[in-house]
Amino acid sequence: MFRAIREQIDTVFRGDPAAKSAVEIFFCYPGFHAILLHRLGHRLHRAGFTLTARILSQFIRAMTGIEIHPGADIGRRCFIDHGMGVVIGETTEIGDDVLLYQGVTLGGTGKERGKRHPTIGNNVVIGTGAKILGNITIGNHTKIGAGSVVIRSVPDNSTVVGVPGRVTRARVDSADELEHGNLPDPEGQAIDELTRRIEQLEAQIKMLAEERMAERR
Repeated sequence: MFRAIREQIDTVFRGDPAAKSAVEIFFCYPGFHAILLHRLGHRLHRAGFTLTARILSQFIRAMTGIEIHPGADIGRRCFIDHGMGVVIGETTEIGDDVLLYQGVTLGGTGKERGKRHPTIGNNVVIGTGAKILGNITIGNHTKIGAGSVVIRSVPDNSTVVGVPGRVTRARVDSADELEHGNLPDPEGQAIDELTRRIEQLEAQIKMLAEERMAERR
């Protein structure tokens, strides 16, 4: 237990430059509380004490604003930054060294049974308000931009942005944080391309019109 607490505190120090001391983390970080209490709830759930585990998860939700179903399997050194509004579904699997920002949803897409929530790989960063829905896999070392809605599996070493989420970069650097100011904008790029094409077509039409006018003269 003490080893898990120490590791989680170290994880917060690595993930949040605002963290000043272990005491501050212990008393003031809801993501820290949610992860540690979830590990207890997950053990109770696996042992068959499902109602007790659900009651504990509701206590975590009321205390932190983070809703994690006790059936979710969360790996080591997961850090939920701020955390308000985070929802993690029952059959979610999260790998090691994953960073989640506030408002993230790891949810399902309907009333299907069995594995219906995402599988998140190792060293994944999921930006504020991102929604990852359904039984899909997010590959290792992937970054999901803020506000993205991901409904299809994503390969390793990708950057995903947009609604629906699109892979915009085949590989990403190894930095832990999302540089949102440097993320690609596929919709903006498509609009720019359309604008350039329209300008080319207008120039061609103008040239043809001038040629016809010259012929008539």
